Amino acid sequence: MILGIGVDVVGIERFAAALERTPGLRERLFTEAERPLAVHSLAARFAAKEAVAKALGAPKGLGHLEAEVRCDESGKPELRVTGKAAEVAYGLGVKRWHVSLSHDAGVAVAYVIAEG
Repeated sequence: MILGIGVDVVGIERFAAALERTPGLRERLFTEAERPLAVHSLAARFAAKEAVAKALGAPKGLGHLEAEVRCDESGKPELRVTGKAAEVAYGLGVKRWHVSLSHDAGVAVAYVIAEG
């Protein structure tokens, strides 16, 4: 059963500018494994983090580091949540996450489905 759906869109150029002008932003938004990625991949991952919050009902107190997108050996993105995001997901009965990322024409988008 689908318990929540979230989607978010990020302008890649605007996102890149924010990373450049704000020291430490990359560290505040992304896990150590995510930080070395190209800006278009980071924009898509930021969208995924925002989509996770939406799929969970936008509870207060979630941190961007509590959602991490990694790719399996075939390149398929996988979502891992920790901390408050994991607590809220557990309380809602989330058993599985689905995530889709895309970027084209200067825009990154992410869809997240929380399944119970």
